Amino acid sequence: MNPIEEIQEEIVDEFALFDEWMDKYEHLIELGKELPLIDEQYKTDDNLIKGCQSRVWLHAELKDGMIEYTADSDAIITKGIIALMIRVFSGQKPAAIAGASLEFIDRIGLKEHLSPTRSNGLLAMVKQIKLYAVAFQAKM
Repeated sequence: MNPIEEIQEEIVDEFALFDEWMDKYEHLIELGKELPLIDEQYKTDDNLIKGCQSRVWLHAELKDGMIEYTADSDAIITKGIIALMIRVFSGQKPAAIAGASLEFIDRIGLKEHLSPTRSNGLLAMVKQIKLYAVAFQAKM
């Protein structure tokens, strides 16, 4: 199992502790509160994720062959979702990120409990994270 799969398993196990979706939402909100904030200089239109109903900023930097992501959002659930994505992908190699499958999203039931617009936003986040990985991979 690679590091990305291991982190996804941890998240699946965490969410399995909650029976009710309201508790899972609360957990998402807590994760959002713990998200290390993006540096204000990166809260630009260029870093806004297109396709999200809320405003979500995502910044990526390549450090020692690994991508470090930072993000922020103006919506609490969305902030929790991007916090999950960063937990899975930050500190990983570009090739691993670009090729990662994200079955944990379905396994924790996230997609089915999001509104269609939030679901689209989630897909937009994943797409942007992977686009950064592909771009950094090309530069290596």
